[in-house]
Amino acid sequence: MNAKDIQTLLEKQREYYNSGATISVKFRIEQLKKLYAAVKKYENEICEQLTADLGKSGYEGFMCEVGLVLSEISYLIRYTKKFAKRKTVYTPLAQFPSHSFKQPVPYGNTLIMSPWNYPFLLTIEPLADAIAAGNTAIVKPSAYSPATSSIIEKIIAECFSPEYVAVVTGGRAENSALLEQKFDFVFFTGSQAVGKEVLRHTAEYLTPAVLELGGKSPCIVDASANIKLAAKRIVFGKYLNCGQTCVAPDYILCESSVKNEFIAEVIKQIKLQYGENPLENKDYGKIINEKHFNRLCGLIDNNKVVFGGETNPQTCQIAPTVMDSVTAEDAVMGEEIFGPIMPVLTFDSFDEVVKELKNKPKPLALYLFSSDKKHIDRVMTELSYGGGCINDVVIHLATSEMGFGGVGESGMGSYHGKDGFDAFSHYKSIVDKKVWLDLPMRYQPYKSKLYDKLLHMFLK
Repeated sequence: MNAKDIQTLLEKQREYYNSGATISVKFRIEQLKKLYAAVKKYENEICEQLTADLGKSGYEGFMCEVGLVLSEISYLIRYTKKFAKRKTVYTPLAQFPSHSFKQPVPYGNTLIMSPWNYPFLLTIEPLADAIAAGNTAIVKPSAYSPATSSIIEKIIAECFSPEYVAVVTGGRAENSALLEQKFDFVFFTGSQAVGKEVLRHTAEYLTPAVLELGGKSPCIVDASANIKLAAKRIVFGKYLNCGQTCVAPDYILCESSVKNEFIAEVIKQIKLQYGENPLENKDYGKIINEKHFNRLCGLIDNNKVVFGGETNPQTCQIAPTVMDSVTAEDAVMGEEIFGPIMPVLTFDSFDEVVKELKNKPKPLALYLFSSDKKHIDRVMTELSYGGGCINDVVIHLATSEMGFGGVGESGMGSYHGKDGFDAFSHYKSIVDKKVWLDLPMRYQPYKSKLYDKLLHMFLK
C-alpha cells in the first residue's frame, strides 16, 4: 500500500467516524463479540503462524498470546458499558446550581503499530481497547512476523469493514507513510529508537501517543530469597519466547553470598525446563531473524559463559545461556539483550544497588526476590520503573485489572482493561449549569459587601 492509498484509507475512516457509527456502546460491544468469535475460530491457525514466525509451541502461543487476547476481549465485553458511562463529580458550592461530570469520548481515528515478538497479542489487545473506547483503527503489524500478520489481516477483514478497522502490512516505507498522516491518537509498541521517531512525527500534529518501549529490566536476588524458587521462576521468565520479551529479566543482580548457589539452581532449572539439549527441544523457539541472531551472538563472551552458549545459525537458535562475573563494561550490559542470555552481576550492599539503579534509565520492569521487608519496601517506594513483581517475574502484565506501561525511557501511558479503555479515550469535563437560578456575585460591578462575603464563604 503506497502513501496515496494510506491517505485515502484514513480519509474513509475519518468520514466513517464522523458519521457517529462507532459511538454507540451497543455497537462497540457487538464488534468486540465479533472479534472474540473470530479469534476463537482461528485459534489453531494463529498458533501455527506464531510457530512459523518465532518457533513458539502451540501451548506457549495460547498461554502468552491467544489466551491473553481472549481474556482482554471478554473483560471489555463485560465492562465497556460501565466504562463508557459519565462519572459524576463533586460540584463546588460557588457553581450552584449545576451538575458536574466527566464524559469519556473516543479520540477518533487511531493508529496501532505493533512489534514482532508477541505479534498477535500486541496487535489485537490494543485494538480491542480502541474498539471498546469507540475509535476507528488502522493496524500496522511488524514486517518481521509475516505469518502472524497474514492471520491478523484475515481476521480483521472478516470482522470489520476497512473504513472502520483496517490492516496495513509492509515495512519502513509503510511505517513512514502512516506516520506522515494526521491521526487523532497513536499507540506504538517497539524499541526506544523507533519510539523516538514515532514521537517526533506525532509532535508535528500535537497528536497524543502511548509508547510501550523496553530497556534493561533488572532482577535482584538478595540473600534472604528462596533461591530454588527464584531460579525456577527467573528461568521461566528469562527464556520465555527465547528471551524476546520486553519485560523479561534482562540481567541479574545477585548478592555475592548466594551467587554460586543461585547459578547452580539456574543451570538445574534450565535442564529441567528445556532438557539437556535445548536446541533439540521442539517447544524451544528461535530468534526472529538472522540480523537479531547475529547481534545476540556478538553479546556472548565465551570466556564468561558458565552454561549454554550453543548456537545454530541454520535455525537462528541460541541455547539458554548463563554468563558469570559480568561487569557493567561488558557488551551484554551495553544494550537491551532481548534474547536468551542471562548475565549475572553481584553486589554486597543493597544500599549500593538502590543507589546505582536510581541513576540508570528507568526500566519497563523490575523484579526483586527477597523475604526482607525493608528491601521490598525500598524497591517499591524509592525506585522508578514501569511495573514488576516481588518474588516472581513477567506475570504482572497478564491481567486486565492493572495497567501495563513504562515510565521515562521505557515508555509513556499504559493499557489493559480499564487503563486500555482510558488510553484510547478523552475525558471531557462538563458542567451542566441550571437556568432556574443565577447567582449574581460573579458579575461586575464588584462593589457589594454582601457579595464579597459570599464569595469568600464559597471559595474558602
